[in-house]
Amino acid sequence: MYIPTLSPYAFKIGPIAVHWYGIFMAISIAVGGYYLYKQAMKLNYDEDFLLNLIMVVVISGVVGARLMFVLANYPEWFIKNPIQVLKIYEGGLSWHGAVLGGFLAGLYYCRKKNVRINPLEDFAVVGLALGNILVRIGNIFNQEVLGRPTEFTFGRWPAQLVGVAMGIFLLARYFYVQEKHMPDGYQFWSFIFYYQLLRGLVEETVRDNPLIWPVYLNEKWGIGFFTLTQLVTPFILILAYWMIKRVLNDPNRQYYD
Repeated sequence: MYIPTLSPYAFKIGPIAVHWYGIFMAISIAVGGYYLYKQAMKLNYDEDFLLNLIMVVVISGVVGARLMFVLANYPEWFIKNPIQVLKIYEGGLSWHGAVLGGFLAGLYYCRKKNVRINPLEDFAVVGLALGNILVRIGNIFNQEVLGRPTEFTFGRWPAQLVGVAMGIFLLARYFYVQEKHMPDGYQFWSFIFYYQLLRGLVEETVRDNPLIWPVYLNEKWGIGFFTLTQLVTPFILILAYWMIKRVLNDPNRQYYD
């Protein structure tokens, strides 16, 4: 959606401007972290460990999101303008980088403390799905993540709303699967699988991103492939599927009830 009358700023205090995007992101982090904390406390995880873990994952997720964005879009910054890499306040974050950075940091911290990560990564799905919903709404205020122009009456695909719908579906799926009492780790990796499948097949097809490998472009319908995300989708799907099978076939698998 492109609504030029929307302001990206919620409010300003002197030279400091607070963006809707940042508020929505903060809400998703707070709600997701709180849900993980409450659920993990039911399993008798140490409170200090959980609070430290959430802080480590959030910080590493933001760093990973920024680095992945720069690597995918402006890799020359690392050499020619490294200061620009640090200017996160100017925008530019990658969902995949956030998940990768947060997961690797969380995995390292859990192994360092000799704590099982599988239940915790499952609980993180709520924050990830909610983040996808709220951040895409923030994208509307920022007038970014636009859909491709079409010759249909609506003019341009509402790519942000497609992302919102994906997040709602995945959040609802999480609570549905939670009633099935699947093995620990299944929720997280199945979330990664279905998120990437939906994004590669639907959101990226109508999103106005450059085609790295322009196999097909229909300007009348406003669809095309392949974008960079679509090209890496098969590899992410294979990884997620392999991890799902590994969780399901683990003879020592445990269940959260």
